[in-house]
Amino acid sequence: MAGVHVAHRIDGDPSLPDDAPTVVLSNSLGSTMAMWEAQVAELSRVARVVRYDTRGHGASPVVPGPYSIDDLADDVIALLDRLRLARVHLVGLSLGGMTGMRLAARNPERVDRLVVLCTSARLEPTQGWLDRAATVRSQGAAVVADAVVERWYTEPFRTAHPERVAAAVATVSATPAEGYAGCCEAIAGMDLRPDLPSITAPTLAIAGADDPATPPPHLQLIADSVQHGRCLVVPQSAHLANDEQPATITPAILEHLGL
Repeated sequence: MAGVHVAHRIDGDPSLPDDAPTVVLSNSLGSTMAMWEAQVAELSRVARVVRYDTRGHGASPVVPGPYSIDDLADDVIALLDRLRLARVHLVGLSLGGMTGMRLAARNPERVDRLVVLCTSARLEPTQGWLDRAATVRSQGAAVVADAVVERWYTEPFRTAHPERVAAAVATVSATPAEGYAGCCEAIAGMDLRPDLPSITAPTLAIAGADDPATPPPHLQLIADSVQHGRCLVVPQSAHLANDEQPATITPAILEHLGL
């Protein structure tokens, strides 16, 4: 197991005790650790919050693809080892949720509680992900940015917050082509359905009611298949539900993690 040395940031109230819990936040395809800004302030009052950029994204190294979901899980283990964190809560959205599920199944001793948002144990069609990887490798991530962000937010939110949409498009566009494509190939090759029954970490699966990428049945399947699961469907939210509806989602995360 040799994970990539991913870029990370730690937030936490200085008055927190040494044994305060740690929450690791794992981002979606085409985003950076900044996607969790709406949650960090509240989480960091009661826990140490570790955010990181997925390999090939943000400030993390770009290594040649294709990647696998195990590669992405290895990166998290390497980060935990580097920070001397034996056991953490893990919160991941989309690709981050996939990474979290694989980690919870493969390394159960490292995951206390799990929250997965707007994600899937198997996201077909496989060829669509391979085609997207090929397109981004040849033309760059900007070529898919508008279509990607259209799925991140509902139409009313996009109309009301054009500046947020523009910032999200810029983030996707700036993602290194190899990093984006390699992660597309990780999704194409991933099938976590056999892993789900072995996940012992209490799991909250959060769905955006209007998410066209990973609609609520994907999250319900996860909640029904793990050993201790619950599904929450959040109205008026699409794929980046944590950013669109933080007033609902942040308290739900805190409650599930017992913080």
